[in-house]
Amino acid sequence: MDLTVYDRVMAQGYLGDVRGRSLGEIRALRGECQRLEANLSYLRRLVQGRLDIVADAAARVMAGEPVGSVADLVARLPSSMGDHLVSPSSGRLTDTIGPGPDSTLTLELDSICSADDLARLATLDVSDLVIMRNRLIELEREVSTRRRLVFERLDALSAEIARRYRDGEVSVDSLLD
Repeated sequence: MDLTVYDRVMAQGYLGDVRGRSLGEIRALRGECQRLEANLSYLRRLVQGRLDIVADAAARVMAGEPVGSVADLVARLPSSMGDHLVSPSSGRLTDTIGPGPDSTLTLELDSICSADDLARLATLDVSDLVIMRNRLIELEREVSTRRRLVFERLDALSAEIARRYRDGEVSVDSLLD
C-alpha cells in the first residue's frame, strides 16, 4: 500500500482545527480518507483471499492429502473462501478506487505470497505453508488496524459535516450551488 498517503492522513495535524476549516476542505479530506479506506478494504480482501487459499493448502498437507494442481485450487475456491463471502459487492470499491487498483497496494502482499507462489503451493512443504499463512494473518491484522484508524478520521470529518448541517451553519440548499 502507498504508505505516503496513509502516513499523511494519520499525521498528528491532519485534521487540524476541523471547526475552522471550510466545508469544501472538510469534504476534500473526507474524500481522501474514503479513497484510502477503499484501497485498504481492497487490500484486505486480497490478503483474505490468499490467506484462505494458503490455509486450505496447509490443511490438506497436514491431513496427508495432496494440494493438487492450480486447477484444483481454483475448483476449491468457493469452499476455501466461503467464510468471507457475505453478499455481492455493491460496486463501492470500483467507484472509489477508480479504473484499476493502485499497484503499490499489493507490493507487501506479493512479497509474502505472490501469484507465482500460489501457483506452486503444491511444491511447498507444510512448514513453508504455515509460515506463509502466519505472515498473511499478520498482514491482514495490520491492514485491518490501519483501516480502523482511517475510519476514526472519517467519523470525525463526517461528524463535523453533520454538526454544521444540524446547527444551521450550512444548508442542504448549498449542495445545489
